[in-house]
Amino acid sequence: MHEAYKETPILTIKLQIESMAAYDDILLIGTREGHVLMYNVSSTLDDTHKLELLRRNKNLNKKRITQIGVVPEYNLLILLTDGIVCIHDLNSLNFQLICQLPKTKGATLFTLDVQRTESLTGKKNVVVRLCVAVKRKLQLYYWKSRKFEEFKDFELTVPDIPREISWCGETLILGFRGLSYTILDLTGKAKELFPTGKLPEPSVTKLSDNSIVLGKDSQSFVMDTKGELIQHNPIKWSDTPSAIAWDDPYLLGIVNDKLEVYTLEGCLHIQTIKDINKARLIHRCKQGKVFVASICNVWCVKAVDVTQQIRTLLEQNQFKLALKLTSLSDVTEEEKAKETYKIQTLYAHHLFYNKKFKEAMDLFLELGTDPYEVIRLFPDLVTPATSSHELSDSAPNLPKLQDHDLEKGLSELILYLVYVRHRLIGDTNTKDKDNSKERNIMESEKKLTAAATEQLLKIIDTTLLKCYLQTTDALVAPLLRLNHCHLAEAEKTLLMHQKYPELIILYNTKGQHRKALELLEKHAKENDSSLKGTERTIQYLQHLGKDHMDLILKFASWVLEEDPEQGLRIFMEDIQEVENLPRPKVLDYLLRCHKDLVITYLEHVVRVWEDTNPLFHNVLIHQYKEKCLASMNENATPAEKEMSQHIRQKLQQFLEKSAYYTPETILIHFPFDCLFEERAIILGRLGRHQQVISIYINLLNDVPRAIQYCNNVYMKCHNENKADKQKQSDEADDVYVMLINQLLKPDNEGALMAGCTTEIQRTAQPDPEMALQLLEEHASKINPLKALEILPDTVPIGRIKRFLEVTLQNNLNTRRRTQVLKGLLYAEHLQVQEQRMHYESQSVLMTEFNICPVCKKRFGNQSAFARYPNGDIVHYSCQDHNEEYRRWGVPDSECVINRADDVIGDILYSYACTGKYTEIQYSFSREQI
Repeated sequence: MHEAYKETPILTIKLQIESMAAYDDILLIGTREGHVLMYNVSSTLDDTHKLELLRRNKNLNKKRITQIGVVPEYNLLILLTDGIVCIHDLNSLNFQLICQLPKTKGATLFTLDVQRTESLTGKKNVVVRLCVAVKRKLQLYYWKSRKFEEFKDFELTVPDIPREISWCGETLILGFRGLSYTILDLTGKAKELFPTGKLPEPSVTKLSDNSIVLGKDSQSFVMDTKGELIQHNPIKWSDTPSAIAWDDPYLLGIVNDKLEVYTLEGCLHIQTIKDINKARLIHRCKQGKVFVASICNVWCVKAVDVTQQIRTLLEQNQFKLALKLTSLSDVTEEEKAKETYKIQTLYAHHLFYNKKFKEAMDLFLELGTDPYEVIRLFPDLVTPATSSHELSDSAPNLPKLQDHDLEKGLSELILYLVYVRHRLIGDTNTKDKDNSKERNIMESEKKLTAAATEQLLKIIDTTLLKCYLQTTDALVAPLLRLNHCHLAEAEKTLLMHQKYPELIILYNTKGQHRKALELLEKHAKENDSSLKGTERTIQYLQHLGKDHMDLILKFASWVLEEDPEQGLRIFMEDIQEVENLPRPKVLDYLLRCHKDLVITYLEHVVRVWEDTNPLFHNVLIHQYKEKCLASMNENATPAEKEMSQHIRQKLQQFLEKSAYYTPETILIHFPFDCLFEERAIILGRLGRHQQVISIYINLLNDVPRAIQYCNNVYMKCHNENKADKQKQSDEADDVYVMLINQLLKPDNEGALMAGCTTEIQRTAQPDPEMALQLLEEHASKINPLKALEILPDTVPIGRIKRFLEVTLQNNLNTRRRTQVLKGLLYAEHLQVQEQRMHYESQSVLMTEFNICPVCKKRFGNQSAFARYPNGDIVHYSCQDHNEEYRRWGVPDSECVINRADDVIGDILYSYACTGKYTEIQYSFSREQI
């Protein structure tokens, strides 16, 4: 409790006070003797009151003034006396009567509804409505043109004579003696509420246009105009109040010669004023000023200074009431906002001290409080190294949180920090808070510089890390993947909790890759470590990228030594960062440090990634070659020899299929005493067919391979582009001639040219039968003149009969095809000439009477025009103005002709039905032109 009001007796009169009304500092009293008194009650600096009688009318009426109403905007004084409602002029000397409402004869009660509005232009508008209870009838009036007009054909009937009535918005609240309360809308629809209680007199107090207070015995219930309870807890008076007034935020009631003060929110008993004997009337004058009257005395109950009340309330931890009083104070908006922020901050801390963590964090969010100030409420989480804030020695003693309370507090702190963090990094998808909170947070964020924002994010993320380690371990890794944590503090915390995988994530996000890799290497060989093995290191190195190539090569060494097969994934996984690594640098590293892995790496580069760089193709061939040569050693094991056969097969296939190695470079490094098949493939790629055939015949004695080689060369020459057709044809014909010549006259010239030493050379025996067999089988592919030149004179003519017949037939076929083609071309030429003559035979006659079908105008002497396949002649500029002509397409410049005075004839090119532009002769007579 605190002192909210002070009462001061201001008036004692010999007359009996029957009714009372007030506005601003004006007090109106109606007496039982029929007098109306008007006083001005002003306050002085020493909290006393100065009373001044403004008007007094003794002869207004001989009957008692039952009820008084006042509308100062229209200077209306409304009196209920002698059972009739009278309207008087408030400003006239003797309260001059304006009019009476004759239909209100027998009235027992009235209520006023004054609606004050202001337009966008600043014009104020006041609407006055009046409801008069005449026995069981309710009459409705509205003020217009200096008089009250009755609602036409509108009268409400109620079940009994109302003893209390209040107009709230578009509804009437009625209280009946000994019965119940009723809500009645203007359509006549009624809703009955609860009974008035043991005591028969009802109590209705209007709070706003949509809320009221209804009494039941010693309790008062706050309800809306729909009959629903606004708050479930009623106000409990010490006894049944005889009169109640609402002075926001307090409800004042006269109870047994005492004035009790309560709040609506929380239903707190604030104060009891005892020195008001036999008081029975109460009326609010303005905010913080209430008049209380007995039969002969009047007291002014004035609110204590708001600042003093707020100070007292804060000492009592009544923050909500302090906030309410702050909003009602008459200080400037800026001062009001500062005071409100201060009180709300104290309230939030109070909630936290009482372990109401959710409410406290929600209020901190609404206020936009500095997150570091919130974090300081948890001393164990404070990280001085991450902030420029200094801890205050004068900070209040914080509650010691343990077990369940600590877990609950940390959970709410996490939600708070996550929300603030999202706002700071621009996450606009957070919608679980109301607009006022978002607005306050955004306004506080605008005051932060970029550096301050980064610093604040660092504090928040470091604190979140500590919270997660104490509550939810699973959220540590997601936080660290996108974090702003303070490196040293986060590193210390993770080491303390032995969270090594999470520490790796921290190092990665902070760019401390060397530290991460050193930690991985250290724990890889520890049996009880979660980082045991090479997998985590491999994954880490795979995602570093080409900018950290030196680091990758340094830490890849121990992985490749520990597990070469898996370690090679560092350089050949199908990951973007791995594919973008500088492959020549990787190849150089493998050649220097891990030569056994070069072939596997190059096969992946060439076959999977399809790299066309000749370097990789050349090196892969050299690696295959060295493997083959190493296995040919006398000391090689059977397994090595078997592997050599597999490698040699891969080498031959690669030499045949790859189109990107450089055969000139490869050939230089190949041995001369072995690997003849491979040398033959390389020589074939260079087009040195004589040497290839010599190796197959003389060194390998493999005639079928030689024949297959000739077939491949011939097919390749005929399937390739015919840009150099004659050269390719000669090359294809000569390869068979070379083979036949080698079979007829074996020599070592080709082998010597291929670089083979004399020690390994041998001369094959002539094989004329195989030569003649080839001549017959491939007769169509061999040049007959060159073949006849190399054949010995001893060969019988019958042996080459088949060859000669095929050759002669091919020549005859070629000649016939040439003659037929010549005839076809000549026939086509005649058709074109005939078509040209047909189109040239057409003519167009133009006169001054010709009219363009599009624009309906004649063709002038300087007109340009075009003729379409349907025979229409149009201006050149008109061809796009008609959909039908547009379908033919836009004629090009050849479709245009110009008329000139000295021109007799000209040529018109028109788009004919065949789709071609052809010449059409057209002429004019001199008279026409």
